[in-house]
Amino acid sequence: MKVILLKNISGLGKEGDLVDAKDGYARNFLFPRKAAIEANPENLAKWKEDKKEAEARERQNIKEAQELKKVLEKNIIHIEAKGGEKGRLFGAITSADIGKRLEEEYKIEVDKRKIELKDNIKQAGEYKVPYKIYQGVVADLRVHISVK
Repeated sequence: MKVILLKNISGLGKEGDLVDAKDGYARNFLFPRKAAIEANPENLAKWKEDKKEAEARERQNIKEAQELKKVLEKNIIHIEAKGGEKGRLFGAITSADIGKRLEEEYKIEVDKRKIELKDNIKQAGEYKVPYKIYQGVVADLRVHISVK
């Protein structure tokens, strides 16, 4: 029986997939739990329409992410931190600090986990820091750390 999944089901598929399921599994497990609906012509038409809308939203999100990437890569993010001689910082600059600075400068919401800082920055200077904006869109942020 062909069904359209409404939830992620391990071993079968993810939400929005059109899959083949055994009749008993679909009637006794998937349908009662509202995890799937039968793939009749009416539901298939709605599913195709929803899929087109989701693809359009995905394309729009990728386009916006690429535009943001261009802006972020064009500019340098300046962070001042307390430090001593020879540019050694007191403490360290973390991905949370970089995310906070991005939010202040560009008024965008930043998930600090998407800023891929290998190690905390403990020395003044200029660094390239990868930032995953969206699936497949990674901006190389230029971060300039200076000592107060």
